[in-house]
Amino acid sequence: MKGLVYRGARKVAVEQVDDAAIKEPNDAVIRITTTNICGSDLHMYEGRTSVEEGTVLGHENMGIVEEVGSGVAFTKVGDRVSVPFNVACGTCRSCNQGWTSFCERTNPNEGMQGAAYGYANMGPYPGGQAEYLRVPFADFNLLQLPPGSEHENNFTMLSDIFPTGWHGTVLAGMRPGDAVAVYGCGPVGLLAAHSAVIQGAREVFSIDFHDDRLKLAESIGATPIDPRVGDPVAQVLDATSGVGADCGVEAVGWQAHDPSGAEHPELVLDNLVESVKVHGGIGVVGVYVPEDPDGPNDAAKQGRIPFKYGQYFTKGQRMGTGQAPVKRYNAELRDLIIAGRANPGFLVSHELGLDVAPEAYARFDKRENGWTKVLLHPGQS
Repeated sequence: MKGLVYRGARKVAVEQVDDAAIKEPNDAVIRITTTNICGSDLHMYEGRTSVEEGTVLGHENMGIVEEVGSGVAFTKVGDRVSVPFNVACGTCRSCNQGWTSFCERTNPNEGMQGAAYGYANMGPYPGGQAEYLRVPFADFNLLQLPPGSEHENNFTMLSDIFPTGWHGTVLAGMRPGDAVAVYGCGPVGLLAAHSAVIQGAREVFSIDFHDDRLKLAESIGATPIDPRVGDPVAQVLDATSGVGADCGVEAVGWQAHDPSGAEHPELVLDNLVESVKVHGGIGVVGVYVPEDPDGPNDAAKQGRIPFKYGQYFTKGQRMGTGQAPVKRYNAELRDLIIAGRANPGFLVSHELGLDVAPEAYARFDKRENGWTKVLLHPGQS
């Protein structure tokens, strides 16, 4: 089968790879109908992780069940399903507590809890930017979708970025009537803003310096804030009579940079501490890593991100972090889509065949205007 393979920094290629196949009785094989390029894939694409060459990328996947193992009881051939990016066993302590993003059995890498498809340090699971995908623990992991093709561009966001954006608001402790500051208008940031609007935020401030992303934020009812115009913290404070937002979401990650392109890993955390009110909450769903050999300074290389902790402590703020446990949210978010209450597919900019994925990666990585979210359809020429 064809798959998109990592071949070094800013090098990916569509190649023939091993067929996805049943290896364990609880496996299923999915024919991929839509797989997305995620902003977190760019960390690997840029060579900033330890991902191995030859890895098939892709953790945002959906499709049709083609085959099931002998131990699969409920998932049937022909089912249309969303595949959470978390590979979870469903029976360990973390899974039983609802933290499938920290499954204790699926990642053999020492010191790591939690597994994912096609991602650095997240276990031996090939990704779904391919024609087919093997899904372990299929009955537990797969989310059933209505048959047909309706809502495809919305449902494809259920594997990662819609639950992740929603999780950011939960980690921040958002409540109806809150003012919410979301730093970053990439796909996760836009869906964090969408999630906040759905949950009844009185105002959502979306902070970014890319015009196309700011326009998308405005289109869903958020207030766009452009750091090129002025200090984003000052803009948030001005809009809240000096009080600050009730809570905030970090949707950028450790490769945060200013409009000139210079990296400042602490930039967004500092801005959130200043933007959020006394005893407010901060949810961090942007990716941070234990170490980054190419970091901009010695601390960053060791995974140490010094931010304004003294101010954070003095203001009595709270912070939640970590990857989203997709299964905690995805069924309810699916139902919001079906009911017409959620439309996460609003951010889709391109739908392409798998063969042009290398060009799509390059253009998305350059943040070219209009390249906000790329969907790949392996069956599309």
